[in-house]
Amino acid sequence: MSPQQLQIIIDPEAADAPFEQVHAQIAEQARTGVLPVGHKLPTVRGLADELGLAANTVAKSYRALESDGVIETRGRNGSFIAAAGEAADKEAAAAAAGYARRAHRLGLDRRAALAAVEDALRAVYDTDG
Repeated sequence: MSPQQLQIIIDPEAADAPFEQVHAQIAEQARTGVLPVGHKLPTVRGLADELGLAANTVAKSYRALESDGVIETRGRNGSFIAAAGEAADKEAAAAAAGYARRAHRLGLDRRAALAAVEDALRAVYDTDG
């Protein structure tokens, strides 16, 4: 895959919904630099037509990507890959802090809370292929 070329493959047999597949593939391509910071994404309608998806499906992916700090929307100018590293780090830290507070409220000790995180990470990362 050449730099700056968005490539998305929707697998209708996949367990993940199409909007999740679009989200995951764009996020991965942004993370790995295939899509560099500032790369302009296709319009929602354009990508939906290209992938054979409903425009609302792609719009939902774009909203999630924007919420995650992966893309930024500049009004009528379109959507672009954002400098996501810092935003991802901040989001992960906030999620970790929220989890720690909840685990403490639930009465888990540090070891049990950490074990739960390790199990969850193993479940997610060990299934990535």
